[in-house]
Amino acid sequence: MGARSQTGVTKIRINKVNAAHEQVVRVQNGWVMLVLMFALVMCDIALIVFAIKDGVETTGSPHLGLLIGGGLAIPLLIIFMTGFFTLQPNQARVLVLFGAYKGTVRTPGFHWGNPFYSNGPQQTASWRANLAAAKTGTGPAPGTLPVGRNKISLRARTLNGDKLKVNDKRGNPIEIAAVVVWRVEDSAQAMFDVDNYENYVPIQSESALRHLASMYAYDHSGEEDEITLRSNVDEVSQALRTELQERLSKAGVVVDEARLTHLAYAPEIAQAM
Repeated sequence: MGARSQTGVTKIRINKVNAAHEQVVRVQNGWVMLVLMFALVMCDIALIVFAIKDGVETTGSPHLGLLIGGGLAIPLLIIFMTGFFTLQPNQARVLVLFGAYKGTVRTPGFHWGNPFYSNGPQQTASWRANLAAAKTGTGPAPGTLPVGRNKISLRARTLNGDKLKVNDKRGNPIEIAAVVVWRVEDSAQAMFDVDNYENYVPIQSESALRHLASMYAYDHSGEEDEITLRSNVDEVSQALRTELQERLSKAGVVVDEARLTHLAYAPEIAQAM
């Protein structure tokens, strides 16, 4: 909301959205909790059996209080059992409890966490998009859709970009393509600061490559110490990596490498040039 100052100038208050940052946390060991759950199930079964048998033998009817307590414990134990999850090496799970970020688990293995940890917006949007694609026949079958639970791969990924037709610094139409090696470094930023980081990376990569191509000429034209796309591949690739890192840092993504894979004049001027 705006507040009018004494000078008559309206000042607008802008609420800045704070970027999310990853907080590594630990959860319960899954094997220990599995043994505990099994023991609780056995105790609950024994309680129900005791309530029925002892009640019938002593009073002619089951102990109603113990029987109700044992019955109510069954759905609770079932809910608690949904808290088990596994993580592979270079995989993380973002913990979201009733809309609040509680941390990220990075340790591989068998774990148990709060069963009410829910799917975040990233996973839900991805699942819905894949489901819609499956229904139209343009995506994976429903049986192959990811389960989710906010799991994010931390492995390095390769984006092999398509050939783009752009104009270089002098306005000449050229074809250019690049390969980008990237990985998620901050799972909280990837999950909460962008709508879908897997779509965000290729879109920003294409935008950065187009911008880069317009900053340099394809080849030398007499200018001394001029950096060109054709003659200075290493310098241009480094510039591309720097710009990509700046663009993708808000999504918690680290660019390990970015290099040009294709560079040529557009077919319509290739023979003339």
